[in-house]
Amino acid sequence: MTGEGGTRPVRVLLADDENLIRSALAQMLDLEEDLEVVAEAASGGEAVAAALAARPDVAVLDLQMPDLDGIEVARRILEAVPGCACMVVTSHGRPGYLKRALAGGVRGFLPKTTSAATLAQVVRIVHAGGRHVDPELAAEAIAAGDSPLTPREADVLEAAGDSAPVEEVARRVHLSPGTVRNHLSSAVTKLGATNRHEAVATARRMGWI
Repeated sequence: MTGEGGTRPVRVLLADDENLIRSALAQMLDLEEDLEVVAEAASGGEAVAAALAARPDVAVLDLQMPDLDGIEVARRILEAVPGCACMVVTSHGRPGYLKRALAGGVRGFLPKTTSAATLAQVVRIVHAGGRHVDPELAAEAIAAGDSPLTPREADVLEAAGDSAPVEEVARRVHLSPGTVRNHLSSAVTKLGATNRHEAVATARRMGWI
């Protein structure tokens, strides 16, 4: 396909583990004269491999995928294919995710409720070197402020998210059980929670883990 005026269309990679959503996005973007979907992926690992193989101009990444989240996928793609601009489309527009995404070099951040026309326009914007963040998500991120957790506290809280015993959490994060208890206690206090389960729920809701 050739874009307007004979120019090469913007080559797009789509990554989403939900086949129906991915197919619908591909069909919508392919209707645009100046856009062409050149690769699709159903997981983070597939997305990185597809980016290496297809060398797209823009990668449109789902945030929540089974193996790697879209922010980590973006980081790996930007390392491997520096000329590819990355954007994240998500149904989990939590403040912490937006901040992590922007810090990781993501140039676009949109909710999955975005219209096809807006999505196509943002693909063009990030391809041209610009940025676009959904205004509502940006406002929420500013209102939420920064995470009060240290990186280590966040790691420990995330590892404790499935209610595993302290000894198991310690094994996962390579710390002693006593240190894990200290980190969990600190995280619970900082988040104003009554226990670690409530702290995990709060941190996840804010996108801090």
